[in-house]
Amino acid sequence: MPLSFKTSLLSLLAMVTLLGSGLKQQANATEITTDSVKTPDPSYTIYTNGSIYTVNPKQPWAEALVIKEGVIEFIGSTKDAKGYVTPNSEVINLNGKMVMPGFHDVHIHPLESGSDNTHFSLDIEETNPENYISVIKKAARRHPNAEWFIGYGHDIHTLLEANRNPLAILDDAVSDRPVIIMEQTSHSMWVNSKALELAGMNMNTPNPVGGVILKDEDNQLMGILIDNAGNIAMELAMKPTPKKDENDYYGLTDFVLPELAKHGITSIADARTYWKRGEHKTWQRLAQEEKLTARVVLGLWAYPEENDVAQLAELKSLYQNNPDSLLRINQIKLYSDGIVINTTAAMHDPYEFDMLGVSDEESSGNRGINYFTQSRLSQYIAELDAIGFDFHIHAIGERGIHEALNAVEESASANSRHRLTHLEVVDPADYKRFAELNVSADCQVAGDFTDPSHWGEVADFIGKEKAQDLVPIKSLQQAGARVTLSSDWSVSPYNPFIGLQNAVTRAPQNLTLEQAIASYTINGAYVMRQENLVGTLEEGKEADLVVLDQNLFEIDPYDISQTRILQTLLAGEEVYRAKGFR
Repeated sequence: MPLSFKTSLLSLLAMVTLLGSGLKQQANATEITTDSVKTPDPSYTIYTNGSIYTVNPKQPWAEALVIKEGVIEFIGSTKDAKGYVTPNSEVINLNGKMVMPGFHDVHIHPLESGSDNTHFSLDIEETNPENYISVIKKAARRHPNAEWFIGYGHDIHTLLEANRNPLAILDDAVSDRPVIIMEQTSHSMWVNSKALELAGMNMNTPNPVGGVILKDEDNQLMGILIDNAGNIAMELAMKPTPKKDENDYYGLTDFVLPELAKHGITSIADARTYWKRGEHKTWQRLAQEEKLTARVVLGLWAYPEENDVAQLAELKSLYQNNPDSLLRINQIKLYSDGIVINTTAAMHDPYEFDMLGVSDEESSGNRGINYFTQSRLSQYIAELDAIGFDFHIHAIGERGIHEALNAVEESASANSRHRLTHLEVVDPADYKRFAELNVSADCQVAGDFTDPSHWGEVADFIGKEKAQDLVPIKSLQQAGARVTLSSDWSVSPYNPFIGLQNAVTRAPQNLTLEQAIASYTINGAYVMRQENLVGTLEEGKEADLVVLDQNLFEIDPYDISQTRILQTLLAGEEVYRAKGFR
């Protein structure tokens, strides 16, 4: 049959379908019926003969699942799944391999950790900061055109134990342009004199809200900016430029997103999106170009030093919550306090060892600092919760945690899904309040410093009693809290299997394997407001899933961290496949 004639017949058939019985009769007169062309067979992806852990309590395990157009159409037995096989189906025999939902990392710093905007790194194991001089000089020669010279990676206590003023050491390395080096916890910055000058900080400058400009016993500047004092200087260093924006973009496309997929992470919450640096625009560019390979929620950073009226208006203008988009801007990230080892975590009692030498209005000693006081936090929650924002609140000390819970109790709406993160030193009296207030407890245990073997390291700061049960995931779980597990990368590894292993082995504050997996999947989906879409493997949900090389329930718990991802799907689309799989 000539092609033109065949085409005309197919066109006529389309008209028949659309226009009804009159044209059908006309078609029959030319011996063309609707049965002449069959409807194409639906194309399914079918996984069979597997150990599929669904995280759905109504159907915890299955052998097979069927995916159609990115959605799970069937989950059950291999025998029943074979009924979906058509000539166009892709059938994958799992041969017993484990499948589970994709991981959620609801506290991660992908832009800060994955971009090339940091020019050099220091060895955290170095104990003599004088040895950093040659390293910094060499790195500076490699970046002669960097307006601000930016580094990362030292330990603040290495600087405090130096024989010379750390400011003089860094000035010896580079003095003709500003240098800023983020400490490995991100809670302090080491700066030279040029950086202090540009930041407008001198001996007479008062400490900014949520920060400390550290001075020595002789009241001389040390070049160490604690917490928000350092953030203010870093904001100058990270001023938006076309080059910075490109570094952020390619850091995500070329490194971060592929690494997330490789490790089975299909959803993330960017835990500190600096909107004044334009970081949200980088994410929006990726979404517009359809280059996202994970579901992403941005936590807009609330700057402690900003005017509240202006900042609240700006944050409201950035809200985006299209449920059909892989990118949403519907969370606020802010700090209640600092960290224990800098003696800036907000505590009920003064620190036994005070690194800062500061006091507050209520105590003769240092009880830590507040980025946001309870009353100010309550104000932000009241205004931003009302338009749909959920809060992601850094809270480490018992006072910081208590005050954050108070602010939620005072101002949150019935529909809120706020969460506190880190939760290192929690007053047992506050355990039950997480469930009562529907506040999720977001914890990180992938880092070795959270292991019980390291708890004694903070005893000098807060005493032996409070140094016990740090990051009390079991106590919170038993009190009914919704626990999520996350990485806080780059502070801790983003590999979720390290977090899983540590979560189930860190007795006495450990979880069961089922609880730990739920914390990385359905609980994370809840705080990202997508539990009806993903987080479990159920019929009608989108197919965000991973195939593992070993069954987590059949191995020694201390081998969980060795697990490797064989395949990662996002809404049924393959975003990672290990060499040799299939």
